[in-house]
Amino acid sequence: MHVDYQSLRFEYRRSPDQSAAAVARHPVVVVGAGPVGLAVAIDLAQAGQRVLLLDDDRSLSNGSRAICFAKRTLEVFDRLGCGNAMVEKGVTWNLGRVFHRDDPVYSFDLLPEGGHRRPAFINLQQYYVEGFLLERAQALPNIEIRWENKVTGVSQSADAVTLTVETPEGEYCLAADYLVAADGARSPIRKAMGLESKGRSFRDRFLIADVKMKADFPAERWFWFDPPFHPNQSVLLHSQPDGVWRIDFQLGWDADPVAERAPERVIPRVRALLGHDAEFELEWVSIYTFSCLRMERFRHGRVLFAGDSAHGVSPFGARGANSGVQDAENLAWKLALVLRGEAPDALLDSYDSERVAAADENILNSTRSTDFITPKNEASRAFRDAVLDLAKDCAFARRLVNSGRLSLPSTYRNSPLNTPDDDGFEGAMLPGAPALDAPLADGGWLLDRLGGGFTLLHFGDAAPAAQGVRVVNLTPGEDVEGLAARRYDARPGTTYLIRPDQHICARWRRFDPAKLRAALDRATARVPEMAAC
Repeated sequence: MHVDYQSLRFEYRRSPDQSAAAVARHPVVVVGAGPVGLAVAIDLAQAGQRVLLLDDDRSLSNGSRAICFAKRTLEVFDRLGCGNAMVEKGVTWNLGRVFHRDDPVYSFDLLPEGGHRRPAFINLQQYYVEGFLLERAQALPNIEIRWENKVTGVSQSADAVTLTVETPEGEYCLAADYLVAADGARSPIRKAMGLESKGRSFRDRFLIADVKMKADFPAERWFWFDPPFHPNQSVLLHSQPDGVWRIDFQLGWDADPVAERAPERVIPRVRALLGHDAEFELEWVSIYTFSCLRMERFRHGRVLFAGDSAHGVSPFGARGANSGVQDAENLAWKLALVLRGEAPDALLDSYDSERVAAADENILNSTRSTDFITPKNEASRAFRDAVLDLAKDCAFARRLVNSGRLSLPSTYRNSPLNTPDDDGFEGAMLPGAPALDAPLADGGWLLDRLGGGFTLLHFGDAAPAAQGVRVVNLTPGEDVEGLAARRYDARPGTTYLIRPDQHICARWRRFDPAKLRAALDRATARVPEMAAC
C-alpha cells in the first residue's frame, strides 16, 4: 500500500501531564521524531522501557534529504522490525562509477563478496524511512508520541532532568531520569544548555534536485568531476524509488543560495545533463553549505546527544544519517540496562567515548572527501586531475580518488567495554567490530539468530552451559559453505561474546565460564576501572 508520508499531519493532543498537580516524571524522554529519535525510542521500547517521544512539528521530513542507507544501518532496522519494508521500497545498489570530464575513470563494487542478507546500500527518501519507523513505533504500546511539543528549557539535578515544553495550549513541565536529544543540527536543547558544536565549514555550495523522470541510467552511484554539462564543478547522480532521481550540482561559494533554487536556474542544469528533449519534473530543490563539526562531548550528565545534534558531516559518503542511527543503537541498549538497574550509570560514559571516536572517524573521511571534490587552489586541482587521469589505467591511483568514502560502521577498537584477546585470531572480527552476517542452512541469517541481547556465539557440535547470556551454537552443518567460520576465523570451540548492538566485545578459542563472567562485567561497566572512564 502506497502511503504519502510527506502529506501526513499528526494531531496535537493534550496530555495528562499538562494538568497534573505535580510535575510528571518519565524514565526517558527522547526529543526529535526523525530517524535517530525514532530508532532510539523503538530500541528502548523493544527492551521493555517506557519512552516519551516529543517533536515540535506535526509532520515527517519534507523532501528526500538523507537517501543512502548503508548495510549496517539496514541491519539495525532489521532488529527494529522494519528492515524488510525499507529494502522492499528502496533502490538497491552496490556499484558505482567515477567520470572525469567525458571519460569513465573506473567502476567499483562495495559488496563484491556474496553471502550477505543486505546490500551495500539502498536509496530511500528520508520521509519513507521516518514513515516506516513511525509505523513501528506506533505499534509498540510503551512509546507515547506527542506532536507539537517543543522543548524550550532544560535543567538538571543529580537525579533528574526537567524540561519546559511549549504546546499550542501553553507551557508545562515534565521530568525524566534521562533525556536523549535527537533534535537535529540546530538542536534547541544544545542551545538551551549553552553548548555548541565546533569544527570546519567549507566555502562551497551544492544544489540538490529531486527530479521525477523516466531514465535508463542503472541503479548505481555516478559521480562526475568537471563534466562538459557542468564544467569546472562536480555532479552526483542517484536513483530513488517512485521514478525520482537525486542530482547534486556543485555551485561554488559565490552562488546565490536563494536565486539558485529558482526553477529557471535549476531546469537548465538538469537539461544539460539529461539532454534537450528530456521530460522531467522537479519534485524538491535545496541548497546546502556543509560543515564537519561535533560537540566536545555527547554526554552531559543525564542529557545524551545523538545524530545531527551531536555531530555533522558533509553529505559525501552518506555518513550523516547512517552514523546517527549507529548512535541510536549504541545508546539504547546501554540506557535500557541502566534504567533497569542492571548496569551502573558509568556505562553511559562509554556511549560518549565510542561515538565521539566514531564521529571523528566520519569527520576525517568526510573532510578528505570534500577537499578532493572541492580543491582550494590550482595546485590541489592539478593534483586531483592528475590522479583522475592515472586512475583510468593504474589501480594504485584509484585508491587516491575520493568522491566520498562511503559509510562503514565504526570498530570500537579502544572501547573500555572490550576484553583484550588472550588467543590468536585473524580477520576483521576483533573486539569492538560489528558482527558480520552469514547465511544459515535453514534459510535464515546469523544476525537474526543473534538477536538483540548479550549473546554467546559458539562454533561446535554442542553448546556450552553459560549463564547470563543467550547461547547460539553454530554447528558445521548449519554454516552454509563454512562462510561464518571463515568470517569469524572459527574452529571447533571458538566462542564470541556479542553485545546487544551486535558488536563483538570478547572472543576465545575455548569457552571458560570465569572469563565469560569477567567479560560481561567489563561490557556492562561493572568493573572498578570503568568507574573512572
